[in-house]
Amino acid sequence: MELHAIPRIEDIEPGQWNRLAGAGNPFLRHEFLAALERHGAVSPRVGWAPHHLALYHDGALVAAAPAYLKSHSWGEFVFDFAWADAYERHGLDYYPKLVVAVPYSPVNGPRMLLAPEGDASRLRAALADGARAMTNQLELSSAHWLFPERPDHAALLRAGYQHRVGCQYHWYNAGYADFDEFLAGLTSKKRKNIRRERRLVREAGIELRIVHGHEADDALWAQLHGFYAKTFREHGNLPLISRACFADIGAALRDRVVLVVAERGGEPVAGAICLRDDHTLYGRYWGCREEIDGLHFEACYYQGIDYCIRHGLQRFEPGAQGEHKVARGFLPTLTHSAHYLADSRFRDAVGDFLARERQAVEAYAETLTMEGPYRVDMLERLRDEL
Repeated sequence: MELHAIPRIEDIEPGQWNRLAGAGNPFLRHEFLAALERHGAVSPRVGWAPHHLALYHDGALVAAAPAYLKSHSWGEFVFDFAWADAYERHGLDYYPKLVVAVPYSPVNGPRMLLAPEGDASRLRAALADGARAMTNQLELSSAHWLFPERPDHAALLRAGYQHRVGCQYHWYNAGYADFDEFLAGLTSKKRKNIRRERRLVREAGIELRIVHGHEADDALWAQLHGFYAKTFREHGNLPLISRACFADIGAALRDRVVLVVAERGGEPVAGAICLRDDHTLYGRYWGCREEIDGLHFEACYYQGIDYCIRHGLQRFEPGAQGEHKVARGFLPTLTHSAHYLADSRFRDAVGDFLARERQAVEAYAETLTMEGPYRVDMLERLRDEL
């Protein structure tokens, strides 16, 4: 087997990439990754130089991973700014580094895409070892695998990568028949608060509808992109994903793109852009033209929960951070990443930090879960999902 670094996803035939197990995840589809590159959201100019890992055997693609050479740490959501600062203070270069991740998306899922007929254990080991060897050969500071699913993460730990734990807030479907049954599992105070927030939206004359990616026309994409760009700029961020990029993703992924459109008098005033696979809804971007009480919670959380219930999805990941999500039915959920630092001195120091950080994050998640919004009997049902 030979591991190659591919500088453009379009240098890999879409059918070859998409046949690999795990590419059913919308963020790992060739169409999604290619759209980001084609429209300049991912490029060396913005600090994301494509460096996709492609493992070949007898000329056939047998495994792959979406990878980038990064010249900064923005858009990753596993924060290593302090590590970069420590390198700089010691006169060393932390950038570029190798990152295996979905750009701008803190979503959990496969990071090692494997040929269905291959030896999964052997292919994972080859990718893990190959990424580390590539880091050393290119004299990079480090390699980072962000938000990998459990089998991939276990393979990385076996290969000697260091383990980092984070915390997000996810909603889990306990087989609810409808939104009211979900509310019934909450404590009285939390149930009343959600009903009040939803009532405020209705009283403001707002109506919400779901539009799938292939159903959105150019005018709707222009409005949603405007909301997204406005929100990013207000928070000091660059809206690097263009309207055309969003539209291409919607056209290619069709009903895997889920748009929540909030309208008053038939005119959009806010919207949320989500993606989904067969099991999970992923909230990604939100924006609005005006501030309306409760609308952010309705568009970004309650409509997503309702969509999951109606479509039988098991989980809703609404994005990174946000402890306020717990009061609205989301539970602390541990996330994982794996890291290799080439310099043994920094590797030892970071390993000590990660061991202490893991204990703190795990204790925090358990405490917040016990103090969360669910009745005790419902929490016991949901624990099987955590």
